[in-house]
Parts: sequence; structure tokens; C-alpha cells
Amino acid sequence: MKLNYFLVSLFLIFLYNCENKVKKDNSSPSTPPIKPNVIVILADDLGYKDVGFNGSEDIKTPNIDQLANNGTIFTNGYVSYAVCGPSRAGLITGRYQDRFGFGRNPLFAPKDSLQGLPTSEETLADAVGKAGYQSMAIGKWHLGAHKSQRPLKRGFNEFFGFLTGGHKYFPEQWTKQDISEVTSQGDAYNTKLLRNNDRVEENEYLTDALSREAVNFVERNAENPFFLYLAYNAPHTPLQATEKYLSRYTDIKDKKRKTYAAMVSAVDDGVGSLLNKLRELDIENNTIVFFLSDNGGPEQHGANNGKLREGKGSLHEGGIRVPFAVQWPGTIPARQLYNQPVISLDIFATAVALAGVSPKHQIDGTNLIPYLQGLDKSRPHEHLFWRHYDAEAYTIRQGDMKLVKNKKGEVGLYNLANDISETTPINNDSLRHDLKTKHDIWDSENMDPIFLGLRHNNIYNKQHPDRFTDVEKY
Repeated sequence: MKLNYFLVSLFLIFLYNCENKVKKDNSSPSTPPIKPNVIVILADDLGYKDVGFNGSEDIKTPNIDQLANNGTIFTNGYVSYAVCGPSRAGLITGRYQDRFGFGRNPLFAPKDSLQGLPTSEETLADAVGKAGYQSMAIGKWHLGAHKSQRPLKRGFNEFFGFLTGGHKYFPEQWTKQDISEVTSQGDAYNTKLLRNNDRVEENEYLTDALSREAVNFVERNAENPFFLYLAYNAPHTPLQATEKYLSRYTDIKDKKRKTYAAMVSAVDDGVGSLLNKLRELDIENNTIVFFLSDNGGPEQHGANNGKLREGKGSLHEGGIRVPFAVQWPGTIPARQLYNQPVISLDIFATAVALAGVSPKHQIDGTNLIPYLQGLDKSRPHEHLFWRHYDAEAYTIRQGDMKLVKNKKGEVGLYNLANDISETTPINNDSLRHDLKTKHDIWDSENMDPIFLGLRHNNIYNKQHPDRFTDVEKY
């Protein structure tokens, strides 16, 4: 009996040690928590060199830099289009937007169910909602103003912001009570903000109001898994900033650059308040935070893309390579540079993998966590593709090689490893033909745009003379 008791005791001790070992292993920094929170912070028209982690010399972004230093900087981070609407459609679905005909920047047309994200598409909020996530969209929507396309119809539980592709920043200029008072495309910039389905009176500078709402959402949902889509309007035009932020840049003499810098500084403050709230609530280690811009910066409006060629609207690097970083303390290594090409579509793929849900459609993104943890040494993508339908322009990247046909019709093959500025085309007809063939195969699966875009505003008005008449009071 004594021997049996001794053996049982040894067995129980063995089980205890095994259990403790499992618990220890599961708390390892390399093991992702179950259902982490997901935050996507999206700046609008931010230049590649307009953050400290990409070498900004005049604009100070200590909080955005802190996010980057806490995790990984993507030195070859891309978005799926060079202007905001299609780029956002790709990010929110994890699919190349040309697959569902979102190849143009949508117009503000609240009576048109085609002017925006097709209802057949699943958003990231839809997807993670299947795993019980609470989701909020804050800021710029630009994925459709029709009642079928608004955030609360696209998987989000909450919304605070505006529907159109831009907005004025000072509350005293928000003179339109609702969309029934809008009479032109630009007029939508003057609407009062929406909280869910209701117009609200707001007194704060736009960027500050969006940051406040983001912090409040996190505070209210700290005990449950959540997805926050914080889509700032800044530093998109109109260039407007308060004295609080302008006073930080008295050394910048160019008025346009100074105002642009102040707008970026407001975003940086917002990022700081959000990161501080995560630490205060002790959920920083259970929250993955992405930061990026929706496209390259428009240098004519004060942005700086550094060595990258051209800017917003271009399929050269200045239009599609963006400031891009991610933090997840304890899971993703800090102060890491990741040099393989990644794309905004990967955010969706990473989030659904972490949430443990299967997307409705086949997606084009890749779960980045194994790559960032060093568990997978291969490239996340063998190829990345872009198409600018109306300009008959295209781009494909394979490794360091990039083939681009730009809006002028010029075709060039570049080695980005030693020619990031795309200045010296390479003569390699075989590779050019191979890349063009691969792009053609990819493009054969795409759709023509399903709606007229911003460039077709006058044409659209002629075809839809009732565009702004009898619009609901929303």
C-alpha cells in the first residue's frame, strides 16, 4: 500500500509539473493571446517621409514612432491603390478591390447603391464579428453613402465620423444638418458628424474628436475582444489646423508645409492618447495595433515622400509605398525592421487568423504573424499587383523587381533594392515579358469598375440629374 501511495504521489507531482510547464509555455512572448484586440490606425495622404521612423527631419511624431519602435517597421509596406477609396476597399476586405469592381474613387451619391462597397463583400468587421468582436469605425468612411453601404450595415456596431471622401476640420464650418442639404460633391465636406445614425453637435477640432472617440471606445470595451478602425482624415486637404498644433512648427516658413505638419502632429497626439489608454487598462499585450497611410502623400499639398518617385495617384513608389508599422508587445519583436514586401490586404488576413474565423471569400492577404516572429523565413507574397483602370496603368512587384506602366504610358523595369527612386530602367526583355504575363493572368480575374468615380463627377451629374434631390434626412 505504501508503495502504491508513493507511486500515486509521484504521478501527481509529474502532472503538476507538466501543467505548470504548459502554462509557462503558453505565456511565452511567442505565443499569441486568444482573440487579441485589433486596432487599425489609418492616416490619409501621409507622405512616406513624414514620420520619424521613416526619417522625417521637420515633423515630429514621437507617439507614432513609439508604436513603430514597440514592434515592426515595414520598410516595403504597400497599399493596394494609390488613392483613398479603392485603397480602403482593399484594406477592409482583404481582397484586391479590382476583384469586385472598386477600381475608382467613389462619388458622394447617397441614392446610388452602386457607388461604394458592394454588399456581396465581407468587411473585416463582418468577419471578426463572427468571433464575438465589438467593432467601431471612426472618421472617414468613403465606402459608400447609400443606406446599404453605411458602417452599421457593414458589420460595425458603432460609427462616429462622416461618409464622404473628406471633411472640413473646424466645427463652425459644419453647416449642413444632414445629407439632404448637400447639393454638390464638395458640399458633403460641410456636414455635421454622425454618431451611429444620428447627427451630433461637435465642438472639437475634427482630429481631436476622432481621437477622443477612439479612446472612449477602447475604455468601454476593454473586457471584450474588439476591432477599432480609426480612419483619420488628416492630413488630407483642406489644410486646416488649430493654433495648438501650428505653434509647434514656428520654424517651418512654408505655410502649406507648416499646416500639413501641424495636422500630422494632431494625429500623433491621438495615437499617443490611444497607446496610453491601452497601457492604463493593461491590455497593451493583448492588442495588435497597425499604423499606415491610405496612399502616398501629395507633395503639392505639403507632403514629403523622400526618395520615392512621385506621390498620391501614381503607381510609382511614392503613390503606393507608405509609412507602415505594427506593434504587439510580447508577441511581435520590438525594434524590428521587416524588409520583405507586405501590403495592407495582410491586415485582414492577420486579424481573421487571430480571431479564428474563416472569411467569406478567398482573400489576397497573408497572415503576417509567423513571418514577424521569424517562424516563416519565406516571402509573404511572391507577387504584388496594382491596376489603374482609367489610366491603363499597371504594376507588378516580384522580389526586388518591379515592372510599371505609368499614366504617361512609359514602361519601366526597376530593381528597387538599388534604385528605390525608379530612375534607371533595366533592359531585360525576358523578365519584362514574364512579369507582364503574370500581371495579365492576375488581371484576367478582375472586374471593370462598377461605378463612375470622382473624375467623372460632371458626367455622373448629367446621367443622374436627381442626384441631390429628395435625399433622405440622414
